[in-house]
Amino acid sequence: MTDASDPMPGALEGVTVLDLTRILAGPTCTQLLGDLGAKVIKIENPAGGDDTRTWGPPYVAPRDGGNSDLAAYFMCANRNKYSVIADLRSPEDQARVRDLAARADVVVENFRPGGLARYGLDADTLCAAHPGLVYCSVTGFGQTGPNRDKPGYDIMAQGYGGMMSLTGAPDGPPMKVGVGITDVMCGMYACVGILAALRHRDRTGQGQRIDLSLVDSQMAWTINEGVNYLTSGEVPKRRGNAHPNIMPYGVYETADGHVIVAVGNNAQFARFAGWLGHGDLPGDPRFATNPARLENRDALDAVLVPALRGRATVEVIAGMEEIGVTVGPVQDLAAAFGSDQAQARGMTVEMAHPATAPGQVRLIGNPLKMSATPVTYRRPPPRLGADTDEILGG
Repeated sequence: MTDASDPMPGALEGVTVLDLTRILAGPTCTQLLGDLGAKVIKIENPAGGDDTRTWGPPYVAPRDGGNSDLAAYFMCANRNKYSVIADLRSPEDQARVRDLAARADVVVENFRPGGLARYGLDADTLCAAHPGLVYCSVTGFGQTGPNRDKPGYDIMAQGYGGMMSLTGAPDGPPMKVGVGITDVMCGMYACVGILAALRHRDRTGQGQRIDLSLVDSQMAWTINEGVNYLTSGEVPKRRGNAHPNIMPYGVYETADGHVIVAVGNNAQFARFAGWLGHGDLPGDPRFATNPARLENRDALDAVLVPALRGRATVEVIAGMEEIGVTVGPVQDLAAAFGSDQAQARGMTVEMAHPATAPGQVRLIGNPLKMSATPVTYRRPPPRLGADTDEILGG
């Protein structure tokens, strides 16, 4: 059980973040800053707060009964934050939030471009008043370009930025990734940019603006497929679980399920083929090198697929591990989070939460393992407005 009494200071202790974001990209960024020790003050509208508070079920039931505002979706990106209710249409609340901005090191927002100007919370106003402020904006298309004023959700960015054209079965429709990965990656880029800007601010006293878009972030993480296209001029196609640049590399059927096999070089391929009883394959010019194996992908699979289909999953995993070839099971989330590896690495955490009926919430752990300033889990995802009096009163 992890609770708010953990005294370990984080790397960002002393940094205050004013969080004007909702949904997933911005909250992912600010939760990570909070995990690293920053004080994150999340501003929520009084008419329900962050949209994801109602993106359920599932919900965690409140201790006092009634409707819950702690949807699992909200909790995935909002720990280590204070929740403050403020109606930005109110001049009084606008002034309170501007006062918080004056005491913050970082402001993160994901309103449409120009949307905060009417409240005096836009980058031009706040950065002029506070030259050391780091101001990060997250939008669908960014602050510039012909599409700047269009709204954007994760699925739009996956489609516009090309990811859906790469995902799914070769003969199937375009497919999004199973979670809001564009939002998550955009939040990660935002966090990296903020940390770099803080480093610059600490050296020079100069703050700066950071402009991030979902679509730009999504295009950036097309990675090798994106550069494959830029290099060759050929538009990549959907390949299901197959890899565009490595063979064999993918998900194979076994006698009792599926297994992942990833063969990274010729030496591994020789060991892999030998273990399968096809030691002649590396000597065949069609399969001797990785480029040759890619060119003759179907012919190679005609040998590998039946050979693996005749063996049990545990046999394949044990055999590949013994010869040093990357292999693994295809697990559901129960198996993944319940694995001894996940438990050893702290990938699930329980946080005390007296405002809930169970008295605790279960969350995904932070993957960062830092020797001197480890991440901390100090505050569970807050009930709406739970910290308004504490923050505004202080």
